This record gives sequence, C-alpha cells and structure tokens, in this order.
Amino acid sequence: MLTEKDLQQIKNKGISAETVEKQIEHFKNGFPYINLVAPATKESGLHCYTDEEAAGLAAWFDEHFADYELIKFVPASGAASRMFKMLFEFMESWQGTPEDLEKYEADKSFNSTYNFFTNLHKFAFYNELKNVLGNAGYAINDLLEKKDFKIILEYFLTGKGMGYAQLPKGLLLFHNYEDEPRLAVEEHLVEGAHYATDKNGIARLHLTVSPDHQQKFEEAVAAKKGKYEKKYEVTFDISFSQQKPSTDTVAVDMNNEPFHDDDGTILFRPGGHGALIENLNDLNGEIVFIKNIDNVVPDRLKGETYLYKKVIGGLLMKLQEKTFDYLEALEDGNVNKEERQEIMEFAEKELNIFFPAAYDGYEDMEQIDFLYNRMNRPLRVCGMVKNEGEPGGGPFWVADEDENLSLQIVESSQINFDDPKQKEIVSKSTHFNPVDLVCGVRNFKGEQFDLKEYVDPETGFISIKSRNGKDLKAQELPGLWNGAMADWITVFVETPLITFNPVKTINDLLRPQHQPGE
Repeated sequence: MLTEKDLQQIKNKGISAETVEKQIEHFKNGFPYINLVAPATKESGLHCYTDEEAAGLAAWFDEHFADYELIKFVPASGAASRMFKMLFEFMESWQGTPEDLEKYEADKSFNSTYNFFTNLHKFAFYNELKNVLGNAGYAINDLLEKKDFKIILEYFLTGKGMGYAQLPKGLLLFHNYEDEPRLAVEEHLVEGAHYATDKNGIARLHLTVSPDHQQKFEEAVAAKKGKYEKKYEVTFDISFSQQKPSTDTVAVDMNNEPFHDDDGTILFRPGGHGALIENLNDLNGEIVFIKNIDNVVPDRLKGETYLYKKVIGGLLMKLQEKTFDYLEALEDGNVNKEERQEIMEFAEKELNIFFPAAYDGYEDMEQIDFLYNRMNRPLRVCGMVKNEGEPGGGPFWVADEDENLSLQIVESSQINFDDPKQKEIVSKSTHFNPVDLVCGVRNFKGEQFDLKEYVDPETGFISIKSRNGKDLKAQELPGLWNGAMADWITVFVETPLITFNPVKTINDLLRPQHQPGE
C-alpha cells in the first residue's frame, strides 16, 4: 500500500509509518460512537454556585494565584474566511440589476447582507474601510447609496484592499472604543492582564497560529502591547507556536487508499484543533487557561468573564491542593482504612472519579494503588453555559467498553442519533461547552504531565472533502477538549451565558454584546 517514496515522505514529516497505517484503519473501520449514560446536570456532575459561593472561589483565586505559574492559551490559527461566506456568495451573484435591487429590498434570503450594509457604520473596521476606499477614489456613502456593493466588498474582503477574508480572526477589528477600535487579539491581552498575571506582574499568553500569519500576529502584538502594559501595570510575555507537521493526518480516496496529488506525493491535512495537545504539552506552565480567539466582549461586559475565570481557577487550585496532599500520603503507602475512605469520598464526590463495584474487595495496597493512579492525572475545570439553542458540544457522563464512567465534553458528531436511547439522553442535556477551561498540568511533585498519555485515540472524526475535483476522506485527531483530554480528571461548573459570545459570522459583531452600549 505504501511505496518507498511514500515512506520517505512520511518520515520527512516526522510521522511513523505505523501512525499512518492506524489512521488508514480508522478510515476503513470508522470511529465508534460515544456511549452516553446521562447528561451532566446540576443534580449530577455539574457545579452550580450561588453568587456568594462564586465570590468565595474568586477570592480564593485572588489570595493564592501568586503561588502559581499562570498562562493563557489561545488557539488562534483559524482563518476568518468562513465568517464571510454569505458576503462572498452575495458578491458573486450581485449584478445591480433592477431585479437584484428589488430582491435585495424584499427577499428574505438577502436579510443578512442587507443587515450588513445597513449597519456597516457600526462595525469596528468601518473607518479603516472608509479610508481604504477613499484612497482608491471612492466615497463609501456614495457607494452605499448607489448600491455599488461589489466595490465595497472587493476592498473589504480581498487583497485589493483590507484583505479581511485572508486574515485570521485574531487580527480582525472586533470592538469600537472611544480612543480606537480593538483587534480580537487585543481583547485577549486585556483579559490576560486581569487573570493570567503572576506575582511579578508578568502576564503570560501563548497563541497557536498558522505559519502564514505568525509574523502579522507578532507585529500586531508588538504594536499594541505597550498600551496595555502601561494601562494595567503588567509586563506581557507572549509566545507563539504552530501546529506541528507531525500531527497532520493522511487523506485517503473513497477506497481508503492514500490520496496522491498530481505530483505523486501523499496528501496530508492538518489534524484539527486536537493536534494542539502537542502545543499545550510543550508549554512550561502550571495552570493554563484555555479560551477561543473569537469569544471576547468589550470591556463593559468583561466583569463576569473575570469573575468566572477566577471561579474556575480558584476551584482548580483548591481541588489540586487537596489532591496533592492525598497523593503524597498515598505515595508513602501508610494510609489506613479510615483515611482511604476519606480519600475515596473526596475523589468520587469532588473529582468525579468512578469506583468499580470490585473496589471494596481490593486488598489494602490495591486500593492505595487504585486511588493513586486515578488521582495522579491532569485536572481540568470546565465552564459550561445553559443550553439556549447555540451549537456546540456538551457535558455528559459516558461509559467506556469496560463500563467505567467518566465526565466528558462530547460533540454531536460523536453521538449516534439513530439510537433512540442516546437521542433521549441528549434531549435531557441542560448545558453546552463554550470552551472555557482551566487546566492543572503538573503532578504533585511539580513535574509536567506528558499530556499525550491521556488521549483517547478512538475519538477522531472523518469528513468528506475534495481536491482538484476528486472526493477524498479527511481525518481529524481527537478534539483538544474532547478525546485529547479524555483521561483527565474533569470537573464541570455552570458559568453565565454572557461569558459565551463567539463570532462565527461577520454579523455576530452587530449583536448588542459586541457593540459599545449606551
């Protein structure tokens, strides 16, 4: 199946032939569906705190954060092109004919583009677009009045002007302020200054970026960080990494044979955000906050974000501190029956660790070994928001092939909706995943966990793509907060909906949460 030329190409990418063969087997056999047992709810598996309890955890964070090395990890490599899908479709079809004009004013299919142009002045990039058009000899108001929309879109989306469709989301202007508009990445700088700053006033941020955009990110950050260092009296330590070529996955044709390009080389594709477990593993951090690049709000709404970042951070610190104390005792081995019972109750109730029925029959040292091995793992506390119709994965209790239970973040693609029982479990779900995590990635001895050891390789995803007019199958690695963290200790916490404001389409920036307000 693999020729000598193929094997040499695979080796040059830093991938083993065995890895490629396993990926091909996954194409042939598919990935098994997740076995849902129940949704994680406030009755089981999800903490819902009162305002007073939340304030207490935030206070704990404020009192103890100086003891830790904090870092904010932002996956920022995604291109913004999908944000502009409806604008591209409009640009291709718009001719400005009387029929087009009539349809534009009346047809519901044009509601989104009508909304975009009608509210163009409300976007943070408006003045820049106005200036770019002006330099080319166009007045934006005249173009809008004459409905010369193609010219506006050409100078907005393409390299003829601002080139917004070729930029990553992090380098788009998201929000207006009195002094100047802010890029999405700037909002993460501001956030980092508030909850990812150590005792020396150093705010550490790490962004994963694509090779094509790293220089632009570096230039943007260099131009802006001084402003926020002065304003918040911090020093930023900002680093970047790229998805490793060794995490790319092989593409296959519809017969599950490696897909070869016209030049005879095998086509490899990026392995999805699950590949970033490698980047996370390379960080020299102790406690890591993870949040997507497009989930930011203006300063006027950041209060709840800061509060609940400290809530989940404070909870992780408290749980980790107690877990480490117990692990030190377990390592010594001198833990009597009453102490083991105390540790078991903590592990079961606070860390959601599953104990099989056979545990009670274990010998003393077997119980100690079980407790030690199950508690000596990376820990994550994940914010979950109430499900109000937004797309996204959710928190569930799941069972593995040995009927062991664990808490997992599950994507819809992992669920067998043809199974009535699984569909019913999903219907009872109350919360979904906004990607709001804080992670403890060192063990009780202060050593870094090897995060690659805690990945479930059976939780990938297969999709149909095309290249040069030919269909192919592509494979994504287990998602960063799904299968890539499947064997972590997981704790879920309800967070307010205001902490989830992603920008998936350009018109999302017109939502009240992304506008300056009164």
